[in-house]
Amino acid sequence: MTTRTALAHARELLKRHILIDGHNDLPWEIHVAENAPDDLDAYDLRRRTPGHTDLARLRRGGVGGQFWSVYVPAEMGSGYAQLQLEQIDLARRMIARYPRHLQLCWSAGEVRDAFDRGRIASLLGMEGGHVIENSLGALRAYRDLGARYLTLTHNQTHDWADSATDVARHGGLSPFGREVVAEMNRLGMLVDLSHVAPATMRDALETTEAPVIFSHSSARALCDVRRNVPDEILQLIPSNGGVVMVTFVAGFISAAAAAVLVPAIAKAERRLKGVTDPVQQRAIHREEIESLDVPLPPLSAVADHVEHVARVAGVEHVGLGGDFDGSVFQTDGLRDVSGYPNLFAELIDRGWTDGDLARLAGANVLRVLREAEAVAIRLGRRGTSVAASV
Repeated sequence: MTTRTALAHARELLKRHILIDGHNDLPWEIHVAENAPDDLDAYDLRRRTPGHTDLARLRRGGVGGQFWSVYVPAEMGSGYAQLQLEQIDLARRMIARYPRHLQLCWSAGEVRDAFDRGRIASLLGMEGGHVIENSLGALRAYRDLGARYLTLTHNQTHDWADSATDVARHGGLSPFGREVVAEMNRLGMLVDLSHVAPATMRDALETTEAPVIFSHSSARALCDVRRNVPDEILQLIPSNGGVVMVTFVAGFISAAAAAVLVPAIAKAERRLKGVTDPVQQRAIHREEIESLDVPLPPLSAVADHVEHVARVAGVEHVGLGGDFDGSVFQTDGLRDVSGYPNLFAELIDRGWTDGDLARLAGANVLRVLREAEAVAIRLGRRGTSVAASV
């Protein structure tokens, strides 16, 4: 139980130090909105929304920067590029709709500028390497449209990378997968290792010349599910310089929640294969997941994951990626984007210093962005990759 003094301290700290969350699926939530899919007028962020995210709650949560996920389900089986372009377009129009609150950012410097101007720095992150359709040209085009990271897989293994939650086909990354990572380095795009198999994590860490991120992953030592990061990978992060952004999803935080959610998610994914209609997607999700009785983990469990990552990888390598609007069941005290001060208050009561809290909030991620930009400048002299697909 956090104290009132700690909560007031947390709120003041987040006014001075930028909080950057690694993953929010609001654009997909708008895409599959039951009554008006893809309708930004109907899904008005100036009002209380049915999901986890709106402007008032972002402000209450002290959010200063957000990677908005522009997600495309791999289960569709085809049509990835079209929907990816539509998701990027929707996210950019969403950001432009609220210029007093949100600012599209392309660099660490722009993130800092947005925060100083009282705007929520908004960056785009693509979730799943299937969306490039085995084309480095597509990767470059997405980058030019604003994508600042690519999660190498989602829940499915594809032609060049193994997922954590599917059958391995490559033993990690294929040779073309390593070319993708190298080209991302050249472009200044962050390599995101959430969702990927440990062998893929290792191959990416061996290949990359820039720090990586895990945009929304927790510690496998505390919750033994395949989506979380094992300690042997956490131990490699300091030499890379990357950041593991702890998520608040119930099934990745506690074993009790995972026992209910993991099989239900797997069943939903099987039913979603080939489904492209957003209304039908929402109906399947509601039937398989939203009706479940899931025990919500306590806030202290998320703090335990944060402290575990900080202990194993170092406090310079931990961040936050709530995965709001990307899951139904979060954590008690972190049920929507207004809850971040509760977590910081818990850590204050555990003895965290303001300096370490600032690192957790966003300083670590800003450093990674700056270092990736520096690597891109250095590698730019190599010229564009002409690697053949797969």
